Amino acid sequence: MTAALLNSSITSLPLLARGKVRENYGVGDDRILMIASDRLSAFDVIMGEAIPGKGVLLTQMALFWFDKLTGIVPNHLTGDDPLSVVSEAEREQVISRSMLVKRLKPLPIEAVVRGYLAGSGWAEYKDRGEVCGVKLPAGLQNASKLPEPIFTPATKAEMGDHDENITFARMVEVIGDDLAQRVRTISIQLYQRAADIALAKGIIIADTKFEFGLDADGTLTLMDEVLTPDSSRYWPVESYAVGTNPPSYDKQFVRDWLEQALVDGKPWAKVAPAPALPAAVIENTAAKYREAWQRLTAS
Repeated sequence: MTAALLNSSITSLPLLARGKVRENYGVGDDRILMIASDRLSAFDVIMGEAIPGKGVLLTQMALFWFDKLTGIVPNHLTGDDPLSVVSEAEREQVISRSMLVKRLKPLPIEAVVRGYLAGSGWAEYKDRGEVCGVKLPAGLQNASKLPEPIFTPATKAEMGDHDENITFARMVEVIGDDLAQRVRTISIQLYQRAADIALAKGIIIADTKFEFGLDADGTLTLMDEVLTPDSSRYWPVESYAVGTNPPSYDKQFVRDWLEQALVDGKPWAKVAPAPALPAAVIENTAAKYREAWQRLTAS
């Protein structure tokens, strides 16, 4: 395992964007070096401490899923070695935690698919009996499996803001009917294949979000991370129970600790800066990411 990386510093390439977890560097006019740091965000605030190994695991998991989803939709991978575009001194920041990808025009939509009722979907269902305009049967509970997966898009938020759930009709207004229909159909196909694969390994993928872009020819392309614990809700099968919040393979340790954290004697207001994470919370979180990867790839 490489050393923890809170922020990358690649000086041989221009920095295009620094997100909550990833940094994107330009490689010519047509490629991007995408590096997954070990940063972690909770409640849309970036923590000051790294989660050792997280970026490596996220990248390897994304590569695992890109391979498993072959044939449904093109993806952004170029097949080129990320180490080939940085200097010798910068290789340590890149190895195992980066992807060299096509430069695309991103769609301004998060393509969310839900197979189970949880999170903001559960909150919306309790209020209106629907999620993003999709009517659901009465009597469902928290963590209920849905009769079939549903597509519930969201708008992409700026850094520090929350994504906003929208209806499919609103998505059509944003990107057009033909593209919206294709994104919905493909997203559900991707989710169903991944959910079947994960379930065979004892993992429930309750929901996930995909991102898409268009290449220079207008080809719809799957991009960014895919089906990692940062973009998906992973539940171990043995702990799943309807009516509860099942334990998940993600940053739940951090969220739970932050909910109890005090700053100057008062509950943390969920604005930057975040309180410093204790070593035990960092290690428990790192262990959850490792466990998800080990279970998913077990023979």
